[in-house]
Amino acid sequence: MAEATIKLECVAANGTEFSYLECGSGKLALLLHGFPDTAQTWRHLMPKLAAAGYRAVAPFMRGYAPSAVPSDGCYQTAMLARDANALHENLGGDSEAVIIGHDWGAPSVYGAALDAPSRWRKVVGMAVPPTAALGLAFVQNLEQVKRSWYMFFFQHGLADLVVGANNFAFIDMLWRDWSPGYDASFDLESIRKSLAEPKNLQGALGYYRATLGDGYRDPQLSELQNQMGSAVPSQPMLYLHGANDGCIGTDVVESAKSMAPANVKFEVVEAAGHFLQFEQPEKVNRLICEFLAS
Repeated sequence: MAEATIKLECVAANGTEFSYLECGSGKLALLLHGFPDTAQTWRHLMPKLAAAGYRAVAPFMRGYAPSAVPSDGCYQTAMLARDANALHENLGGDSEAVIIGHDWGAPSVYGAALDAPSRWRKVVGMAVPPTAALGLAFVQNLEQVKRSWYMFFFQHGLADLVVGANNFAFIDMLWRDWSPGYDASFDLESIRKSLAEPKNLQGALGYYRATLGDGYRDPQLSELQNQMGSAVPSQPMLYLHGANDGCIGTDVVESAKSMAPANVKFEVVEAAGHFLQFEQPEKVNRLICEFLAS
């Protein structure tokens, strides 16, 4: 049987316009990407979800072309969580929907599941663990602070020039550091197109500035944002992390595991770095599909 076709669509949600990739029909599976990445990050998983009876939808996150740059200029993770729940609503999702996120998409899906638990049956996070472990690592784990240097650099206005210079050589460097040995040529070309306009690059950096810096935060989202700092969704959750991740170390994952409630299952994927869905697609796809079917 041929794999289902991935097509590009668009929808309005939470006050902005989202372009999204779609594959299959049935129960909604919403897939959220991170930085520096695009909705193309799910190209291996989407046909597998479609074969399992899901309508796999992968939006280009707010600020990432061809989605719109939001007029409110808000990029805090609580707003990303509200984006996910608005997409669930406007795409006709029901209580059988599932939500999957990688990198920035991971805390976004945790927040969406906390904010509207009746919308999401199961939750999958990748590359950024649940619980307060990462936040604690910034004050207790100097090795993780060193890995996260780029987050602090992004607070400076110079980053707007440096990250896009020399055909986004900075982003090439991050991929090499975070997923050593992986040939990211296809993925990097997609990212360059998505962030080619200065407004889109500023949007992508805005995620970091709304978290660690002086980026705009919607005061109406403060309660959800605070809850997301440590709370874990109650739904069955699978968390996947690459054993060779150069962005967030497995020591942070072990810390998260020690804090997490029993509903969270942790899996470390061998021979994979930060972008494990590309490096070990068969294993990652199998783990996710088996979890959703269980």
